[in-house]
Amino acid sequence: MAERPLPRLPPLREIIAAHELAADKRLGQHFLLDLNLTAKIARAAGDLGGVSVIEIGPGPGGLTRALLDTNAAKVVAVERDLRCIAALQSLLASFEDRLQLVEADALAVDVSTLAPAPRAIVANLPYNIATPLLLGWLARIRDFVSLTLMFQREVAERLVATPRSKAYGRLSVMTQWLTEAGLLFELPARAFTPPPKVDSSVVRLIPRNLGAGEPSFAAMERVVAAAFGQRRKMLRAALKTLLSDPTALLEQAGIDPTARAEELDVDSFKRLARLWSNRNA
Repeated sequence: MAERPLPRLPPLREIIAAHELAADKRLGQHFLLDLNLTAKIARAAGDLGGVSVIEIGPGPGGLTRALLDTNAAKVVAVERDLRCIAALQSLLASFEDRLQLVEADALAVDVSTLAPAPRAIVANLPYNIATPLLLGWLARIRDFVSLTLMFQREVAERLVATPRSKAYGRLSVMTQWLTEAGLLFELPARAFTPPPKVDSSVVRLIPRNLGAGEPSFAAMERVVAAAFGQRRKMLRAALKTLLSDPTALLEQAGIDPTARAEELDVDSFKRLARLWSNRNA
């Protein structure tokens, strides 16, 4: 299906001025107004034909416009800022058949209930809630065909980090366990209004087809969080938050008790989580 051309719309800066949309730091807002860049993000999400796209924090609607210019079946924009809701009304009037505005806190809503499958999330995430949002979506990853997300560069690097690297941690393990994670491109701070203090990166996450015998999300999260909770300690000490003497469990999993969390790959964490879960069943 061909992309659907946008009707003539006022420039984003006019929308911002008309609605006095100064970015609110409390909401982690940094608006991306360059329509070439928003179009690049929308293209990075791949073929959206027949897909319901969920956007978090649309702001004045730059990325929203780009998503509506694709062949997506529907765009659902979740926004808690009433000023932005008002600013998006003209866009809603032009696309009432394909655009839905949801006034909600993205942390408090199950976005998979907002649109029919297949669903994708494409968003320039508010910096202050990006990580908890991602962890929530990972717990329901099978509800989505893809996640194309913009993070602070430091957070994006954690998602794709490898063992024994400084950036490797809890977020790396959980993301790589459940998805194929790819770092696509970076956007400099100057691309945003107002410019944040750091550059940003766009990441695409494709859910993995996990086989039988995988640990539960809850078990994996508990084990990984415990291991990295005291990442400088050996695992035989760090995992004492899970059981009084983890040495036997580590040896059963084929893991050196003197190793540290950053040395373990995803498969090692999976073995550990399965064994710990079985012990507590």
